[in-house]
Amino acid sequence: MKSIKTWRLLKRNSFSDGVKFGVKMKQLQFMAIMCTVMLFVVYRTTYYQYKQTEMEAKFSPFDISKGSRFFSGRLKSLPRGIVQARSDLELRPLWSTSSSRKKFGVYSNRNLLAIPAGIKQKDNVDAIVRKFLPENFTVILFHYDGDVNAWRGLDWSNKAIHIAAQNQTKWWFAKRFLHPDVVSNYDYIFLWDEDLGVENFDPRRYLEIVKSEGFEISQPALDPNSTEIHHKFTIRARTKKFHRRVYDLRGSVKCTNTSEGPPCTGFVEGMAPVFSRSAWYCAWHLIQNDLVHGWGMDMKLGYCAQGDRTKNVGIIDSEYVVHQGIQTLGGQRPTRKVICIPFLLCFNVY
Repeated sequence: MKSIKTWRLLKRNSFSDGVKFGVKMKQLQFMAIMCTVMLFVVYRTTYYQYKQTEMEAKFSPFDISKGSRFFSGRLKSLPRGIVQARSDLELRPLWSTSSSRKKFGVYSNRNLLAIPAGIKQKDNVDAIVRKFLPENFTVILFHYDGDVNAWRGLDWSNKAIHIAAQNQTKWWFAKRFLHPDVVSNYDYIFLWDEDLGVENFDPRRYLEIVKSEGFEISQPALDPNSTEIHHKFTIRARTKKFHRRVYDLRGSVKCTNTSEGPPCTGFVEGMAPVFSRSAWYCAWHLIQNDLVHGWGMDMKLGYCAQGDRTKNVGIIDSEYVVHQGIQTLGGQRPTRKVICIPFLLCFNVY
């Protein structure tokens, strides 16, 4: 009788141990599944962060290591995923949809035109802007006379960015409002004066030449009939599409095939420079904070050619402009007079 009770007791204990073992096995299986899920989540998160970093390295135009040092210093308390180091000059709608946000995230072949603009040159600036807007340009006007309202009547005015500061030149505006991190999404920056005639200029054809020739800094050639021409290098060569140097043995500066600097080669003037993204990153740092008129700036821009200035800087002859020579900050148009000396010659005076 005792043996039967003992057997039943052993059987009951064995069953109880089996149940406990089964429960423990299920718990271990559940924990194994949870660990697997967590490892998968960690792997996917790490992989996503890696791909994000890879994309940033691919599309960032500047040295990532510099940004990383800055990030690890002053911004080290911020999560990397939410840091946005750059901006742009695109206008945003007050109420945006997912499709419009997606549209603003695309910057392929986007370029910037920046012009100092006074109301006296409204018609001329209007003609320039109408050339550029259809070619996927963002336009920013620097109003040195403070008059913004007078431009509201133009149909493109609401598409442009207007910045007003009394009696300041374009270099003052550029230093303060065209920081490289703000314009880094644009392929090319056109920093033009307001007194340029663009009847014979096409932005799309111009950029096709610039890209095909690898010009980091360039400018359209000047029509020989322009009111002001200071250097032979910028005069249009009628038989060429572009040129990188000029030959001139007259005067104190001799331009030969061995010349390696301005104004013989590697040179553009200050009235209509065009910069690649990388060249502008350099040029912005070259602009002194107290620079006013920009005199002498053109002689230094070659340092920002991203390599050999004799190859990476050029004048585009097939797309040329007329320089009207209006004085800085909205002066009067120069009046041209022709003076003739009988039996000798005629010449222009202003």
